[in-house]
Amino acid sequence: MILINVKFPVKPEHADNWPEIARPFTEASRAEPGNKWFEWSRSVDDPNTYVLIEAFDDEGAAPHVNSEHFKQMQQDFPQYLSATPQIISQQVECDGWGPMGEVQVDER
Repeated sequence: MILINVKFPVKPEHADNWPEIARPFTEASRAEPGNKWFEWSRSVDDPNTYVLIEAFDDEGAAPHVNSEHFKQMQQDFPQYLSATPQIISQQVECDGWGPMGEVQVDER
């Protein structure tokens, strides 16, 4: 599985609207056959930073970056950003989320 984390520094005047701005790209990416998840979170330390956590099966990342919606995102997003997004992209040896061993919850 390919796990990708990207920090998007959004200009303050667009930060509250970022989920709507990113919606077409998000929906198209989630609909891709190789997509496992595509989730946005807003930083609690910097409300102008959004973190995207995405995962693709081993064959899914290349079609994602070559898609029309990715090319459109490359054109559209820079006007809303205050700096270049920072990324971590790694091949990992798992197929999805699992329970955290260090914290257990009695779900009775």
